[in-house]
Amino acid sequence: MLIKTLIVIAFLSIIISLGSALYHLVRRGDQQYSEKTAKALTFRIGLSVVLFIFIFIAYASGLVKPTGIGTRIHSEHLPPSPK
Repeated sequence: MLIKTLIVIAFLSIIISLGSALYHLVRRGDQQYSEKTAKALTFRIGLSVVLFIFIFIAYASGLVKPTGIGTRIHSEHLPPSPK
């Protein structure tokens, strides 16, 4: 549960960073707003890369298991396991 909470918090941080960048982009101001937009977008990219690496490591270590349509389709095509 802790892993899923961290992932949700990271996604929310990415969305907040995008909102901040949009706000500073829309503001018609001086160079200061352009720098704030670039910093917000840079932070978002860095956070996205860290989140991707974290999810990959969590999947590789077995802390997170994929669920959804793709895994159900894949499990239907697998041969039955011997009993």
